[in-house]
Order: sequence, then C-alpha cells, then structure tokens
Amino acid sequence: MRVLIVAPNISIRMGGEAVLPYHYIRELKALGVDVHALTHARVRDEIQSGDISDCATFHFVEDTVVERMLNSIGKLMPSALRDSAINSAIGAVTLARLGRRARKLEREIKFDVIHQPTPVSPLFPSFLNNMQTPLVIGPMNGAMSYPPAFEKHYAEGSGGAVAVARAVSGMANRLAPGKRQAARILVANERTQRGLPNGIDPSKVSYLIENGVDLQLWSPTPQAKPDRPVFVFVGRLVRLKALDLLFEALVEVEPPARLVVIGDGPDRTKLEQLGQSLAGDRIEFLGFRPQSEIRDILAASTALVLPSMRECGGAVVLEAFACATPAIATDWGGPQDYITPQTGYLIAPDARASFVRGLRDAMNELARDPVRTQAMGAAARAHIEEKFSWQAKTAQMLEIYNAVISQRGDIGPSLTSYNAAC
Repeated sequence: MRVLIVAPNISIRMGGEAVLPYHYIRELKALGVDVHALTHARVRDEIQSGDISDCATFHFVEDTVVERMLNSIGKLMPSALRDSAINSAIGAVTLARLGRRARKLEREIKFDVIHQPTPVSPLFPSFLNNMQTPLVIGPMNGAMSYPPAFEKHYAEGSGGAVAVARAVSGMANRLAPGKRQAARILVANERTQRGLPNGIDPSKVSYLIENGVDLQLWSPTPQAKPDRPVFVFVGRLVRLKALDLLFEALVEVEPPARLVVIGDGPDRTKLEQLGQSLAGDRIEFLGFRPQSEIRDILAASTALVLPSMRECGGAVVLEAFACATPAIATDWGGPQDYITPQTGYLIAPDARASFVRGLRDAMNELARDPVRTQAMGAAARAHIEEKFSWQAKTAQMLEIYNAVISQRGDIGPSLTSYNAAC
C-alpha cells in the first residue's frame, strides 16, 4: 500500500497537532506501508536530521512572503488572538499550496490513499479537493469554546476572531470542498462532529480520538519519590492555560507541595513573577525540556495538573498516564475524553473560587494518600495500554485505509474494540 500523508507541519519540536503525522509516518513504515509525506519546508531541517528521515519519501512546499508577513504581524498580537486568527491565516495559505502540490503528486505517483491528519479543527477547510485517490481526513477535534464563567478573562479578545472564523467557515468549505468530497471523515467526539461543515454525508463520519502515546518513550521509570508532594504542569505558558488559578490552589495544599512548570511561552516572565509572589520557591520553572526528561519528571511526580480553559486535545494527559501518573484537569474539552474517576480528577469550571477549591481538594487527596495515588497511576497506565498506544491507533488507521480502498460500509463502531496488545 502506498499512502500520501499531507500536513502543514510534521514536527516533534513544535508539539501540539504537529506530532500527529510524525507518529503515523513512523508506525505506518513499521507496518510495511510505502509512505510519502507532503509538508511545509519550515520543518525540513528537523525531519532530515531526525529519526523519521528514512520512514517516508518527503515532499516540501517552500515558504512565501505572505506567510512570513503574517508571522511578523502575529508576533505583535496577544497570544490567544494570534493563535485563533493569524495562525489560521498562515495555515490557510500553506494548506492551499499543499493542495495544489498534492494534485500534482497524484498525477505523478499512484497512491492508494491520501490522508490529511491535520489541521484537527473541524471548521478549517480542506484544500485537497478534486482528488482522484480516496481521501481520509482526521481524526479532528475542535469546535471548542471557553467555559462561560471564564471566557471574558482568558479569551484575550479572541472570541470575536473565533466567531468570525465560524461565520466564514461555511463559505470557506464551499470554496475548498475537500471535506465534503472525502471518503472518510474522522472525529474524536460528538462536539467535533457538530462543528463539521454542512454537506458532509453522516455515513462517512467515524469516531476515533486523535491523540496517542509512544509507549516506548512514555513509560514508568524507577525514579525515587520526593520527600514532599510534587505536581507538574506541561504546556505553553499562555493565559488560556490558567496557571494563575493553579498557583492559587497550590498555596493551600497541605502538606506543602511543589509545582514544576515545564514549557515556555509569551507569559513566562509574568507567571514567574506571580508564582514568586504567591508561593516563593515552591514553584520551579524549567522551560523547554527534552521528552525523556519530561518523562522522568512525570514518573516521579504526584500528578499532572492541567487547568487549561481551552484544550481540544491534551496529549500531555495521555503521556502522564503512560508514566503511571494520575492527572487533574479542567472538565472541559479534550481531557474529558481521557480522564476517568479511576485515573484522575476533572474539575468543573463553574466559577473562579469553586474551580480553585476543586484543584486544591484534588491535590490534597493525592498529596495525603500515596496509596490512592499509586493505584490511580497503575489504572492510568492500564488505560493507555488498552486504548491509546500509537501502534494500536495506526493499526486502526490502516483498517480505515483498507475500508475506503475497498469501499466498505461504515466501520466506525468496530474500531473502538481494538486492543493495543494485538
């Protein structure tokens, strides 16, 4: 089987949805698939020097003055507005060019399937229209909003841009009808399905969570547990992650706990100042760290805490689970798809005071009960092994490829029974 993966970014360094095509490429190669990948030249150096350079035949579209200009404008904007407006505009330009190049490649090379795993937003148009090869898009996860109680404070003015994007989505998807023409549309949940553009045949829609975990990398390690509870946050340091609420909750945890913050972003200086004023040396900022180091920190911690107010995916929750570490997260968006009462805590974002109390109470329970913490961690690891390994997810995707090639009927429900041990 020969497959063309089309994605604007294929990158571990960039994080987020850019890691999804990376894993599909690696695992499909391991399954004997002849993989071609089409992406933007901004990730060429990483690909050529990384461990997937021999996993596919790579094709690139080069940067343009339009993309560089939009990127320069975005640097002057608040992070939430930049993420919702400027990055979407850059993505549209890149995807339009990828679509043209994909049609050219299709004329030159015979593919059995074309797969566009990203963008994961259901609103974003696909420019892979008028393809002669069966097209699979997704899994997508999006149509997110902010919790009403927190939108005004954490949206940073992006609400208007999001509303405009949703308003023009219908027109954009009519002009670039790749999603309506696709052989298979994959969505992570009902929220995402509701966000799909009009005109998509419901019989072509199947459910599959977009995130997975590399169990060879993310695994429990024999780390000595610290003398006092340690909680960990991993992610971009931007307002919507709501770290200010986590800091407020931390200072009320007894016995006194530490918080390790991994990641970087435009709000780092502001957050360091806030953390120092609230909790002194109980909060440690580590900046970016390699995945192997993050794994070791997670494995030695009490729990991951992800208080984000807008988290479509939340792959870091799965990574913590793979390290046998429970998670505490906002009961909103992606973490809802992963966390169960046996593996962690979901905190309702109803109001600021109650949310802070919820974080505090969850951290207190784990800080005071190491036996409970260990049991939750073991359940989290078992949960990951059963449903979320990249090996399992890629085998599911291969089944989908075979289905669209043979034009079988809807196979969505049968996919949920796949076991990672197979």
